Amino acid sequence: MPARNSVGAGLVPAQNMETNMAMSREQVFEQVKTVMVDALGVDEEEVTPQATLMGDLGAESIDFLDIVFRLEKAFGIKIPREELFPAETIMSNPEFVANGKMTAKGLAELKARMPHTDISEFAKNPDLSKFSDLFTVGMIVNFVMSKVG
Repeated sequence: MPARNSVGAGLVPAQNMETNMAMSREQVFEQVKTVMVDALGVDEEEVTPQATLMGDLGAESIDFLDIVFRLEKAFGIKIPREELFPAETIMSNPEFVANGKMTAKGLAELKARMPHTDISEFAKNPDLSKFSDLFTVGMIVNFVMSKVG
């Protein structure tokens, strides 16, 4: 029997919502891969855990909304605005960004808002031109894993 998903945008088979809690990392990756292929029109082979959404897969800012919608539908989860991609509020705050780099306070905020993302390499040289490299397929898998248990 179908059940409403958490966003009310459509129907999700009830068994999917129950089994999401026990999904393996590989199962989550495969569903995330499908989302990326559908949202970005890329080949499956291009979607690796290390692939960056913008640099490697060609995503544009408008694509992030589509990705969030598709993830919500695929996994039966709710993703609040800027929880997965918090760039807008971080990048516009002068306490977090100065002279083209993220400040120590900005890095702390980024780490707090994106616990599913390894920012260690970015933190060594927090140049804003490299900020989009944080958004990888693996980061999305980590995020979804944290949501589905």
